[in-house]
Amino acid sequence: MDNLRTLFIFGLLIVSLLLWEAWQNDYVRPQQVATQSNTANNETPVSPAQTQGDLPELPVAISANGLPELPDSGQVTGASTNQIRVKTDVIDAMIDLRGADIRKLALLKYPVDVDHPDQPVQFLNDAREHFFVTQSGLRAEGSAPTHYETYTAEQTEYVLGEGADSLSIPLRWQSDDGVTVIKTYTFSRDSYLINVNYQIENQSGERFAAYPYAQFNRNEWEDSSFLIYTYSGAVFSSPGNDYEKVDFDDLKKTDFRRDVNSGWAAMIQHYFVAAFIPDSEQLDISLYGKSINDTNYTAGVRLPVVTANAGEQAQTSYNIYLGPKEHKRLEQVADKLDLTVDYGILTIISKPLFIVLEWLHKLTGNWGWAIVLLTILIKLAFYKLSAASYRSMASMRKLTPKLASLKERYGDDKQKFNQAMMDLYRTEKINPLGGCLPILVQMPVFLAFYWVLVESIELRQADFIFWLNDLTAIDPYFVLPVLFGLTMWFQQKLNPMPQDPAQAMMMKVFPIVFTVFFAFFPSGLVLYWLVNNILSISQQWYITRKMDAL
Repeated sequence: MDNLRTLFIFGLLIVSLLLWEAWQNDYVRPQQVATQSNTANNETPVSPAQTQGDLPELPVAISANGLPELPDSGQVTGASTNQIRVKTDVIDAMIDLRGADIRKLALLKYPVDVDHPDQPVQFLNDAREHFFVTQSGLRAEGSAPTHYETYTAEQTEYVLGEGADSLSIPLRWQSDDGVTVIKTYTFSRDSYLINVNYQIENQSGERFAAYPYAQFNRNEWEDSSFLIYTYSGAVFSSPGNDYEKVDFDDLKKTDFRRDVNSGWAAMIQHYFVAAFIPDSEQLDISLYGKSINDTNYTAGVRLPVVTANAGEQAQTSYNIYLGPKEHKRLEQVADKLDLTVDYGILTIISKPLFIVLEWLHKLTGNWGWAIVLLTILIKLAFYKLSAASYRSMASMRKLTPKLASLKERYGDDKQKFNQAMMDLYRTEKINPLGGCLPILVQMPVFLAFYWVLVESIELRQADFIFWLNDLTAIDPYFVLPVLFGLTMWFQQKLNPMPQDPAQAMMMKVFPIVFTVFFAFFPSGLVLYWLVNNILSISQQWYITRKMDAL
């Protein structure tokens, strides 16, 4: 019974979350998003030449501290034809010479799905439907290379050679008055961290001063994960605000800006994160985000002003992380970046669970068996609490004949029946709520484990056995959900049925309802609940049999 109640509460929580998200989509989010989506589907892509009129003006506005304001930016649905390709062992990217920014980036180690292993996830893209690009540059009173200026490159394709640890791509921009900027991207082997360096050579005869900026520009699109809600939007980290989510609706209402001494700005989605990370020695940076128009949003960083006197040079740099939300990688890249693996308020429980799960995976070499073993460990940790609940259920079951007799005696007089039932409980020294405490204690652990299975990219497309080749996808043959429903039905046979016919009928319907419900959950989650059910049945059967013998 405790497991049935747990499942019921768990189901209510998930359904409530889904209903809340549906309400947000239908009534809170502006209808321009849907309008834009329909328009995008009906229109054919436009060429770069046709989009020039859509770009916003870039007036040179001077702020109170004498520096120009952050540049505005717009969505360019057609990319420039002047692009260079960069390929490493894990990344296949396209850098547009207009702005020298990354407009496309595919993650070669992460296929779209197991049925298409040669089709990698296109993380960054300048397509109309899923627009997500980097934009960066230098902003100055005079001439400086913003993300609207055009660079030149020595080659049209760069490939990380065998045996090479890094790959550098120098891009050159030069003003009419003698300022040269060399923007160099450095990619590394087996790494999603990209270094961007600006080398400024000032031969203009005047002092050059500008601040670098780097931002992501993306639109909002619907997540394809059915029945699974994960956050997509802007995230910022700074001292005192380790992990601050600012969703697209918030950016529509007001721009975000925070002047800090350190931190990072990111755009995240399920399994993947894009983050701009300033060098640790850079102080006085600004984190910012804004809504550009009805469809596009930015999140980025403004770095400290870089200056070069006449005849001198200067340089500045920052890093970009464009890749999976792998715990170990993120911990090495930047402080608090691993929080983008968003377990929510249950992080304090979820993170240790993942550590144990990862350790079990090292022992077994299989994430499915690691889930099975972790489920067993969790069950052992709550063995005594569960035993108390099962003893209460067994005692209640012994009273079933007496309760049936009371039901016949008082008929439809529910008040007298309930009073007589409570008197019987007191006489037999049985607490009808004895199974509730174990459920309440275990519930945070169950939900924390749920988020571990949903958020951990390590389990994405993880193989188990036989037909189960992706633990984050639904069971294609619905075998696990059906087995789960059967175990739920069998467990009901071990529990006393409610005397109320309506409640009894509801209990009989539960296995069918949850079988359908779990049919659309990731198979890893269903595997957890199936194993948990089997262990619960075994423990309950043992305790019930032991008490019946007394």
